[in-house]
Amino acid sequence: MLHTVKNSTLAFILVFCFICTFCSNASDQDRIVNGMPLKGKWAMDRLWEDGQAEVAKYSAEKTIYGKVRQFEYIYILVKEEFNRKHNVKTDDYDRKDLFSVMKVNKFARIETDNYPYHLLTSVFFKREAPGQLHKMTHSSQEWCGNTFKLFEDTEIGYAYTYHSYWDGQGDGKFILDKGLVFEDQLSYTLRALDFKEGQNFTAGVVESQLSSKATKPKIYTASFGVKKDKIDGQAAWQVHVLLEEGKVNSYWFATAYPNILLKQQTWDGQNMALKSVERTVYWK
Repeated sequence: MLHTVKNSTLAFILVFCFICTFCSNASDQDRIVNGMPLKGKWAMDRLWEDGQAEVAKYSAEKTIYGKVRQFEYIYILVKEEFNRKHNVKTDDYDRKDLFSVMKVNKFARIETDNYPYHLLTSVFFKREAPGQLHKMTHSSQEWCGNTFKLFEDTEIGYAYTYHSYWDGQGDGKFILDKGLVFEDQLSYTLRALDFKEGQNFTAGVVESQLSSKATKPKIYTASFGVKKDKIDGQAAWQVHVLLEEGKVNSYWFATAYPNILLKQQTWDGQNMALKSVERTVYWK
């Protein structure tokens, strides 16, 4: 009888340890974040610790004033150290309030018939959380004026502050719910997907903020679908995003790490295709 009890206890302990280990690994590696099945450690790879940035250049097009405009879009991805006091990249690496982020900078100069548009979007994620936007800023400048938008993750939701030159908008603030994904983060966050053929999921998506307008953002209940595809003979994962009826975005990512964005097509005609990518110290 004693042997039976001991054996049963031992079996229970082994099963319990196995379950704990499995759950621990699952929470470390694969997480459902804001409805999205992601690899939690995607950005923890040593690649991002080489002191360089990934600089990707895309051939892009966007319809402005009824014409398709051709331009170059530059995406920069780099690891930085933030301090909590100012929530920006630190200059003092001896501070006690530092944490690592992944920064995505998106820059474009778009020529039109009369004047150029300048767009710069900075999107930040805590390194261990590729699916959770930490902070985003967007600025646009053209001859009509300039607009600045800031989104920050807070305890009560995303604090949205804006300064717009448009009548009826001006300066203002909103609070957006937590648990949302921003359309403008998808080029990064989808790289961290636990890609599987035929995968489907839904998520609340905040409409793109890449404009000079500062209205209250629309929230979509978006449907995502994943399938295998090829781009110029190269194996790729295609992610199909149905924002709502008549609004479909598609993104193609390399199958090999770091799963760079190869191509993008959006419902409003902002299309991109990768021209080149390199790791470099662009700030020197």
